[in-house]
Amino acid sequence: MKFTAEQIAGVLGGEIVGNPQAEVYKLSKIEEGSEGAISFLANPKYLPYIYSTQATITIVNNSFVPEGEISTTLIKVEDAYMSFTKLLEFYDQPTKANKVGIEQPSFIAETVKYGSDLYLGSFSYLGENVVLGDNVKIYPNCFIDKNVKIGNNVTIFAGAKIHSETVIGNNCVIYAGAVLGADGFGFAPNEDGTYTKIPQIGNVVIEDNVDIGANTTIDKATMGSTIIRKGVKLDNLIQIGHNVEIGENTVIAAQTGIAGSTKIGKNGMIGGQVGIVGHLIIGDNVKIQAQSGVARNVKDDEILQGSPTFGYNDFSKSYVHFKNLPKIVTELEELKKEILNQKKANNG
Repeated sequence: MKFTAEQIAGVLGGEIVGNPQAEVYKLSKIEEGSEGAISFLANPKYLPYIYSTQATITIVNNSFVPEGEISTTLIKVEDAYMSFTKLLEFYDQPTKANKVGIEQPSFIAETVKYGSDLYLGSFSYLGENVVLGDNVKIYPNCFIDKNVKIGNNVTIFAGAKIHSETVIGNNCVIYAGAVLGADGFGFAPNEDGTYTKIPQIGNVVIEDNVDIGANTTIDKATMGSTIIRKGVKLDNLIQIGHNVEIGENTVIAAQTGIAGSTKIGKNGMIGGQVGIVGHLIIGDNVKIQAQSGVARNVKDDEILQGSPTFGYNDFSKSYVHFKNLPKIVTELEELKKEILNQKKANNG
């Protein structure tokens, strides 16, 4: 399907600079733009590509003023990144067509209850007393254990595992291979050096509008609930331990691990490969840079980096000296020798 610049500008509320009848039928990155494609420019790092791109239409911010000749038709909007995101969502809708029906083979326990427009992919399992809301989409090879409750407009992609007693709210997306509600890592040491498993009898609660990335694991609580609050966005390959609570609208990047019973506030931003020890309280609006190690409680609005972490600005200043440590040590040794030689000369 083709769309003109005029039609797209109407949807986005943008201003056209160029040919209003320019037609596009695909999306592309600005550096890979070709005829018939629409792209966008939001990051200043990609500014040089605006003068060479072959994309037919490019979405830019209102503030953009070209400093050279361009061939692409511009659509100026308030926020180019968000506008392009809207187009991506529109483009993606047909690929997530409203699948409805129950494929075979699959297993549905007699006590399962489900709403309208259910899609259940083949080789999936719904255990006893599972309750599904309206417009739930469960892709092939999913396992939904007993007593799980899932709200409306939830999508669970292939191979996900939802263990017993888990509660999932409305408008959530669980990506392929995620595991929700497996036992937490709880073992008591014995005198002979062996370990006894501590029973995990709690559950996992996922509130509304949560995204959980592929192969992310969220352990159920020892007692009570591991809670992911509304609006949280979790990347792929994240480990969340038992009894953790993540505050609303917090985002966490891939390969981060959060040990048991830590409480994270709302509107936080946690980079990739961050390690957070257990039983901490991390405040609201906290930003933790990638590959940091957090071993202390964190106040609201702190920005942290390093392992163990300390203030981001202090880390940036200190890093200048970290990389010069060998040179600094050499200079100190030379100064030490000079002082010792001077003392010997004075004593002589």
